[in-house]
Amino acid sequence: MHERPEQRRILAVLVVAQVLSGAGLAAGITVGALLAEEMFGSTGLAGVPSALFTAGAAGGAAGIGRLCRRWGRRPGLALGYGTGALGSLGVVVAAAVGNPVLLCGSLLVYGAGTATNLMARYAGADLASPARRGRAVSTVLFATTLGAVAGPNLVTWTGDLARSWGIPRLAGPFLLAFVAFAAAALVLAVLLRPDPLRLAARLAAAPERADAAPAAAASGHPWSDAQRRGLVAGTAVMVLTQLVMIAVMTMTPVHMLAHGSDPQAAGLVIALHVAAMFLPSPLTGLLVDRYGRRWIAAASGPLLLAAGVLAATAPPHAVPLLATALVLLGLGWNAGLVSGTALVTDALPPERRAAVQGLVDVGIAGAGAAGGLSSGLVVAAGGYPALALAGGILALAVVPAVGWSARMPGTVRAAPAAAGTEAERS
Repeated sequence: MHERPEQRRILAVLVVAQVLSGAGLAAGITVGALLAEEMFGSTGLAGVPSALFTAGAAGGAAGIGRLCRRWGRRPGLALGYGTGALGSLGVVVAAAVGNPVLLCGSLLVYGAGTATNLMARYAGADLASPARRGRAVSTVLFATTLGAVAGPNLVTWTGDLARSWGIPRLAGPFLLAFVAFAAAALVLAVLLRPDPLRLAARLAAAPERADAAPAAAASGHPWSDAQRRGLVAGTAVMVLTQLVMIAVMTMTPVHMLAHGSDPQAAGLVIALHVAAMFLPSPLTGLLVDRYGRRWIAAASGPLLLAAGVLAATAPPHAVPLLATALVLLGLGWNAGLVSGTALVTDALPPERRAAVQGLVDVGIAGAGAAGGLSSGLVVAAGGYPALALAGGILALAVVPAVGWSARMPGTVRAAPAAAGTEAERS
């Protein structure tokens, strides 16, 4: 099935915006905890930025979803990045004047930029044919990697620039975040044409499909049972994989440093993990389209279980083993996100897509917050191995969730070689 020519342009614009916003996202997160520790004068409050990022991301996801539903992807995403730029500038001002209250408020607003960065993947899928939807999502995710790799490498340069302007060095990366988010907003506002969500809605309401509308309206059920189950399954997969990934990732460097590992070794493990989260996206998207969303979604559970078992059994000083475990953790998360996004997009009619996707991402952000907050409690009570093993076992819940969504009366199972929609391949 050939893609619409508009889809190629839309993906190109999204890639540019994601490279820019990825740089701002990574640069800010890299020094957020250090800046908070410096301004608050307390190591115990260094985790405040992470909590504020998450809260801002949750609120941003809901708000951006509503904006996209009312006005389209272009204004919704552009305003989201614009909000992130405003928050970044607020962080710089807060650091310059030494105001911790302004810092907290600005970090909360900055979180909206992180939500926009993740929600842009839905825009890549709006016009994609079902047979190529996974690859469209993965293209947008992969582009984020390019910016995320560049951002931290500019920390020293931006810190020197900030210092030359009389601003604290740690505020420098947020100058980069301001420029990056503002540039991403400008790119989307000017170039994301036609609006993918609005065009998808017009195509869905085309005259040749009009005969299906009265029947759906008369029945009072605009979604089929298959679509509802796909929505639930896709959401469950993304929420579970996010919760497990955040919990194990958060405590791995803490576990390593507590047992005397070198901070550089812990940083390497996390860097490899982040690479595994995004770099495999093109391959994941291809697998999702070729073998079906549900197969790849179900595979995320065993991948995360393998990560949990290896992390639980690896000695704290065994950097290669822990790095392998965190790579598996990133791969499992990637498989869950790409396949779950495709399942959710498949299930939603264009007129409801943006608002529901925003709520789904609120759930993902909430799961990340729960994973981060609970991970410390679990480690304190039972140790890091207990956390890693429990996370891996919990991740297996994606398998019955996906199986439940596939067991539908009247589901047609086609041969794997047949080209068609996800319902035909599941």
